[in-house]
Amino acid sequence: MNNYFRITAYHPAEDLSVIADSNGKFEKLWEFSAYMVSKGFKVIAVNKDDSFEIGNIPKIAPDKDKITIQAYLTGKPQINGKSISIGDCHYSVFNQ
Repeated sequence: MNNYFRITAYHPAEDLSVIADSNGKFEKLWEFSAYMVSKGFKVIAVNKDDSFEIGNIPKIAPDKDKITIQAYLTGKPQINGKSISIGDCHYSVFNQ
């Protein structure tokens, strides 16, 4: 089962954006999204392994216990067409 997911989210109360990856913690993408929303984030982009190009953010190893924050920055993420960036970290989406 392929359950590598990447979410870009914005936390309005903290004015903080993150790119977070999960590789095995969640069975379904909506579970990862719901987790982020429960922490106060507004989800900007959700992607399965086959719907994004990694850009300059390497994939993480499988881990059933953790999510990994790949990038974070004060303010909102930058979205330019199909490219999403937070600071110097960026990736592209196929189905957005």
